[in-house]
Amino acid sequence: MAEATLVDAVATALARAMADDDRVLVLGEDVGRNGGVFRATDGLFDRFGPDRVLDMPVSESLFAGLAVGLATQGFRPVVEYQFMGFLYPALDQLANHASRLRNRTRGRLTCPLVVRAPYGGGVRAPEHHSESFEAILAHIPGLRVVVPSSPARAYGLLLAAVADPDPVVFLEPKRLYRSAVEDVDDDGTPLPLDRCITLREGRDLTIVAWGASTIEALDVAETLAASGTSVEVIDVATLRPLDMTTILASVERTGRCVIVHEAPRAGGLGAEIAAGLADAGLTSLLAPVVRVTGYDTVMPLPRLERYYLPDRERVLGAARRVLEFA
Repeated sequence: MAEATLVDAVATALARAMADDDRVLVLGEDVGRNGGVFRATDGLFDRFGPDRVLDMPVSESLFAGLAVGLATQGFRPVVEYQFMGFLYPALDQLANHASRLRNRTRGRLTCPLVVRAPYGGGVRAPEHHSESFEAILAHIPGLRVVVPSSPARAYGLLLAAVADPDPVVFLEPKRLYRSAVEDVDDDGTPLPLDRCITLREGRDLTIVAWGASTIEALDVAETLAASGTSVEVIDVATLRPLDMTTILASVERTGRCVIVHEAPRAGGLGAEIAAGLADAGLTSLLAPVVRVTGYDTVMPLPRLERYYLPDRERVLGAARRVLEFA
């Protein structure tokens, strides 16, 4: 595959995983004949048939439980939720069963399950359609949480998630679904999980982001480079388990850190990263760690969404404040 959008890359990774392993199933609402609400499963039903691409009723908790059962019996289900806000009914199955199965059975059973969901803002959708509650998911022991930030990373990380023996929640930033375009090789090569990805190297400031917020981070890095400031941009990619080693090593070099995420500020993953820097990187810091986040309210849709999401100016302002410290 040459030039591809992020949603193209997801569809291609699913097709590759299903072709390579007949244990891989796809299930969810409208994933079959309709091809999914964002067309991420388009063509899979015709290629692999109704035994491997299963349309589910409007009962999110039901098909979460079905997927857990399938995973314990040798299958590798990939479940699509139409929007992240529809994941709330599935939390019982994810928190009480999928994430605990390895521990509960002392390793006799695992749960190779992937839950996919479009998340975040950018399309001015109604309530429950623009959620960013990744911190809730990342707080569940035994659950991996992965967020791609480009088509190539979506392809490689999704293949790795499908191959993983434990449950993975794979959050797809819908703001990037069709705006992010790059060459993607359909070579079946996974990307490593549990590692941050350095998108740009720098020496004066570290910006840590994930998902669609990496776009603002890279934009600000480019802007500051014009005035001679060198900015390192870290894409967290796997939110749980969190690769603090890469973040700490970056801040040891730069001495400054700005963290960007769309989710509400209170209890967000940015706070966890800032705490990790305080625990193990305090002596490296030349300035306070600054977070640029969504606000502690339900996203005010649709007209005020642009004020809620961290934009280029808010990130640039935070970066300049941090750089003012001697």
